[in-house]
Amino acid sequence: MLWLQGILSSPWIILVWVLLAALLVQLIYYWFIFSRLAFYNASKRPVSDQKLPVSVVICAKNEYHNLVRFLPLILEQEYPEYEVVVVNDASDDDTFYLLRELSDKYSRLNVVNIHQNLNFFVGKKFPLSIGIRSARYDTVLLTDADCFPAGPHWIDSMQSVFTAKTGIVLGYGAYIAQPGLLNKLIRFDTLHVAMQYMSLALAGLPYMGVGRNLAYHRELFFNSGGFMKHYKITSGDDDLFINEVANRKNTRIQAAPESVTFSKPKQTFGSWFRQKKRHLTTGGFYRPSHKFVLGLFSLSQFVFFGSLIALAILKVNWMLLLGIYILRLITQTVIIKKSMIRLGEKNFLLLFPFFEVFLMMINLLLGFAGLFSRKTQW
Repeated sequence: MLWLQGILSSPWIILVWVLLAALLVQLIYYWFIFSRLAFYNASKRPVSDQKLPVSVVICAKNEYHNLVRFLPLILEQEYPEYEVVVVNDASDDDTFYLLRELSDKYSRLNVVNIHQNLNFFVGKKFPLSIGIRSARYDTVLLTDADCFPAGPHWIDSMQSVFTAKTGIVLGYGAYIAQPGLLNKLIRFDTLHVAMQYMSLALAGLPYMGVGRNLAYHRELFFNSGGFMKHYKITSGDDDLFINEVANRKNTRIQAAPESVTFSKPKQTFGSWFRQKKRHLTTGGFYRPSHKFVLGLFSLSQFVFFGSLIALAILKVNWMLLLGIYILRLITQTVIIKKSMIRLGEKNFLLLFPFFEVFLMMINLLLGFAGLFSRKTQW
């Protein structure tokens, strides 16, 4: 026990306690919050036997090449009653002609053409509002033009968790697995974000969803004023709206394999960086309680690594530092591995310790960059 006495008498004991406090916070998040998704048992949750009619809503701006590949997969879902509303937002490619051709083939396709740039909101909010307003059914299921479902039962799976009290269903929007380190980084980042928003929803604190796979009631959208409270913000058609209207009683998640959508990830670091920058612009508009919970987790990460590195430089007992790091690493490995299995991800488990630190630096950089950013179009 001489090594312990040496630590307790060290002038750096306060830094050791800071490290242990950060470790405790991290363990609480992983074992009491993120574990909710990792060990999620959908069989214990009520499901609906009633197949509600569904309106799938997609916004498209110059998305011909994606629509020609993926839209038929949505139009040919095995579900008794649904429509697909596609809002063509003043595209100048061949989207108009493709949708007209598909309308002749599929009676459930409802095309809404916006011929001029009448986008009164910033970003995708205006065409999406038009699409929801044009929907025939109260249950709307949102995805993007560059997304495709895991299989023919996507609609069935997403609507099956709606109950009488459910107004929102949060799904998982995955990215296609491809060779390369960037692809693994993007998929880990996507998984980690899902671990947060799905686990917090299961904990009774829903704060966001992803527009690639999100369902809610049309009535809820209009009763809450739609996107009016944040119409000047480029992003937020998914997470800011959910942040505003979701609560512990009206929100559920769906993590079944057949409920997942896929899209093609960015192929260059620069394009991914710009996409991530756009996504992070909305965090400052979250509810204070949500910002606190998310901010505390991020802060504990920086404090953990900062104090760990500082103590290593100061040559504090290496066995203690290694033991603390391994304890956290084992916890992360268990929770992340289970979450990967739950959401169908693979092939990046061994890389997550490096990805975690890299993403911490990226998020910090983007936080500063956001102070000087300009508005972007969708």
